Amino acid sequence: MGFLNRFFKPEKSKLVHLPSGSFTVDKAGQVMTSTLPQSFPADRLKDIGDKVLAAFRGAERAQMPMAEIVVHYAALKSLARELRGGAMVFLMPQTPNQRPKKMP
Repeated sequence: MGFLNRFFKPEKSKLVHLPSGSFTVDKAGQVMTSTLPQSFPADRLKDIGDKVLAAFRGAERAQMPMAEIVVHYAALKSLARELRGGAMVFLMPQTPNQRPKKMP
């Protein structure tokens, strides 16, 4: 395998620290404010915001409007609240033995 590594080097991926903070998006999906580190990719914020808005709009079309969405991953908790067509999204890193925190 060492011989092949000379010709085919694995692509280095950028590791991103788990974010801690919040951001808001307007109806159009534009990020308005953010407390996340500037090192967190802006395109990732846009993607998360678009998915959240799509979920809220889909629920509204199904005549089951939602006020908030909570997603628990192994290492990250995401909470999104609907704001008159826009949304506020909270991203919180989780440790394995951490108790869930109540949001304001």
